[in-house]
Amino acid sequence: MVEAATFLPTFSPTAKSKVNIAKNKTMNQLTKQVAIDCEMVGIGNGTENMLARVSLVNRYGVCVYDKYVKPREKVQDYRTPVSGIRPDDLYNGENFETVQREVAEILQGRLLIGHALKHDTDVLFLSHPKRMIRDTSRYKQFRKVSMGNTPSLKRLAAELLGIDIQSGEHSSVEDARTAMQLYMLYKNQWETDIRTKR
Repeated sequence: MVEAATFLPTFSPTAKSKVNIAKNKTMNQLTKQVAIDCEMVGIGNGTENMLARVSLVNRYGVCVYDKYVKPREKVQDYRTPVSGIRPDDLYNGENFETVQREVAEILQGRLLIGHALKHDTDVLFLSHPKRMIRDTSRYKQFRKVSMGNTPSLKRLAAELLGIDIQSGEHSSVEDARTAMQLYMLYKNQWETDIRTKR
């Protein structure tokens, strides 16, 4: 697993700096909620998806996992203008089986946040309990932004967070971070909605 960087002081910590160090370590750790986003390349006739990169962030938006994945089949379309993926990224990537296992271990027992998560779990050949999924493309409050239709992550980011994403090549870290921000902003209402449905 890719370990997040931790801040190590080069001085004798005072009480205040100990608090900052502890806070920094907490922010870099895995949390009960993780957000995921995958970038994909085209195989077969170019329209089939194959995993190329997977990124996970914790509830604070800190990237806790980010790996490129070696291709298992011939890539027909790198989709670089959207995916940001280039041949060298995959050449130096990790084996799919390793990435799949590591991601599965991280997700175990955690709340999974993302946008149109079915695409991410399908390309990883993983499943996750429905009760442990929070999909920003399906949440009813977010669907109001697009008058009941499935909203894009870009539109949700612009209208609810006031940020511009995906203006060029996509970043799976940025997209995962955006999904997490949306979830955290509406967390209390979202969880209340789920509890009252049961």
